[in-house]
Amino acid sequence: MEGRDMESRGGGESGFDYAAALAELEEMAAKVESADTGIDDIDRYMRRSMKLVEECRAYLRRAREKLDALDEE
Repeated sequence: MEGRDMESRGGGESGFDYAAALAELEEMAAKVESADTGIDDIDRYMRRSMKLVEECRAYLRRAREKLDALDEE
C-alpha cells in the first residue's frame, strides 16, 4: 500500500513528484505576477516552469499509458 500511496503523490519509480512540481509552478506563478519581481527573475521562472510543465506532461502521459494497459488486460 505504501508504494501505491507514493505514486498517488507523484513519486513512483521515476522519482518525479507531480504534486511538488505543481506546487512549485503555483509558487512561481505568484512570483511572476508580483510587481516586485525583476525581469531577470521572471525569465528564470519562465524557463523553470517550461521544464516543469514538460516533466508533468511526460508523467501524465506515462500514467495514461499504464491505465490504458490495465484496461486492455
